[in-house]
Amino acid sequence: MGLLNRVFRRAKDENPLEIVSIKPVGKFRVEKSLTVWGRQVLIGEVLEGVIYPAYKVKAGRSVALVYRIEKEHREVEFAAPGDRVALILEGEVKVRENDEIEVYQS
Repeated sequence: MGLLNRVFRRAKDENPLEIVSIKPVGKFRVEKSLTVWGRQVLIGEVLEGVIYPAYKVKAGRSVALVYRIEKEHREVEFAAPGDRVALILEGEVKVRENDEIEVYQS
C-alpha cells in the first residue's frame, strides 16, 4: 500500500453488526440518550415485544447490540411492554428524544 493510499484511504465500516431477522420483535421509545463509561445508554419505554440482552436495536442505518438491561438501577433479564428501562448498548446508534427504534433478535 502506497503512502498516498494510506493517507487518503476511506475509513472502513467499524460496525460489522448485521440484522439477520426480517421482522422486528419489538419497539422501544427513547426518552433520553447518554453516554456512561464509554457506552451509550438509551432510557425509555418498551412499546412492543420483549427485549433481552444480546438483541439488536436499529435506528435508521445504525445497529447496536444490547449489552445489558437495567430497571430502577438493577440489572434485569428482560424488559416487557410498558417497562421503563435503560438499555446499555455495545456500539452506538444515532437517536433523538421520542424516536421509536426497532428491536431485532440476534
